[in-house]
Amino acid sequence: MTQETQIKESQLLIERVQTGVRMEKRLLKVLKAFAEYHDMSLGDLLEGIVLHAFDGKTPFSSASLKRIQDLKKFYALDLNASASHRLTEIKRRPAGRKAASGKGK
Repeated sequence: MTQETQIKESQLLIERVQTGVRMEKRLLKVLKAFAEYHDMSLGDLLEGIVLHAFDGKTPFSSASLKRIQDLKKFYALDLNASASHRLTEIKRRPAGRKAASGKGK
């Protein structure tokens, strides 16, 4: 078996799709910065995290966890796993709409 054959056999062919996932703003900033630090795409990082989680394994080394803690401090991310089912999104007004002042009615 040649080196080229071994590489081709070890590759897993997949189909990726674009998704419109909404996520907490500071959490996304930390994830994007962490992906950039490792010179990978956000999608590749998320795939790796999820695949590890599905297998019940931690996706991060102790050095990576330290980097994540630093990024959380930088982006003022004070959330942890205990917040995961308690997050409530801020309701914002649509762009261009002003609150009714009650005048002129």
